[in-house]
Amino acid sequence: MQIFDAAATRAHLGFDRLIPALRAAFVGDATVPPRHVHQVQAGSDTGTVLIMPAWSEAGFLGIKTVNIFPGNGARGLPGLHGSYMLYDAHTGVPLALMDGDEITSRRTAAAAALGASFLARGDARRLLVLGCGRVARLLPEAMRRVRPGIDELTVWNHRPEGAQALAAQWRAQGLHASAADDLEDAVRRADIVSCATLSTTPLVRGEWLAPGAHLDLIGSFTPQMREADPLCFGRGARTCVDTPEALMKSGDLLDALAAGELREDGVHATLSQLCRGERTGREDDAQRTVFKAVGSALEDLAAATLVWQAAGMR
Repeated sequence: MQIFDAAATRAHLGFDRLIPALRAAFVGDATVPPRHVHQVQAGSDTGTVLIMPAWSEAGFLGIKTVNIFPGNGARGLPGLHGSYMLYDAHTGVPLALMDGDEITSRRTAAAAALGASFLARGDARRLLVLGCGRVARLLPEAMRRVRPGIDELTVWNHRPEGAQALAAQWRAQGLHASAADDLEDAVRRADIVSCATLSTTPLVRGEWLAPGAHLDLIGSFTPQMREADPLCFGRGARTCVDTPEALMKSGDLLDALAAGELREDGVHATLSQLCRGERTGREDDAQRTVFKAVGSALEDLAAATLVWQAAGMR
């Protein structure tokens, strides 16, 4: 069995290859059972454990285990830790242990960019990122892969010092970046608003979103979590999801359904339907769009397979 640490896993997951790999995966055939979700209580600390299997006709089987502990931010630790096991689907033989954190963060940012490739305006320039974690840090690189006109970055975080530090890092990379103190003003100015937080209360309000804006919600993944209020899904917004599972897992969508801002038949398309050309993206440049993702083991399997094959394994 091969072991790919964080650096070795990351080395084969450049967005120039990962985004097309995800698109191909959503077009192809794979089996993706519902993920297992378990709550862990240890003293005053509460965490969530996800177990996410998937296998494909290409002959690979993968299982990802993810531990999410939102309280880690106060400890100076990442809120998410994951590991990924790749197997031969024909024999069950273990092939590789990979860094699940790298797979999760990079495939999540890549899925957001894939959604934006269908839903964000072609002339989008201003990207607002909510959050400062692993995924948030990757979003400019991923989004600019599909919308190369993005030339203004803004970051907001509930801890302002985190936003300031991340904006400084992006500036050091030669990007035009700043930290936002006023979230409402930053949302109103943005062409793409990308939320990558572990929030349990809405952060973005629909009344703030500009005509033609694209709202990207990739942080929340349980019914208890939410990043946007119900109005974000109303007023003619076109809503797409990564998988049908989002309607059961997303607190954002459940709230919007309960408020009548979204009907179950009001979800325009899944990512698979968009990738297969069965549904179109936005109608025009004035339409608001929303992409809600809760994550899929299909994305993890596509990323792990890419690592395995790019490393010259067969």
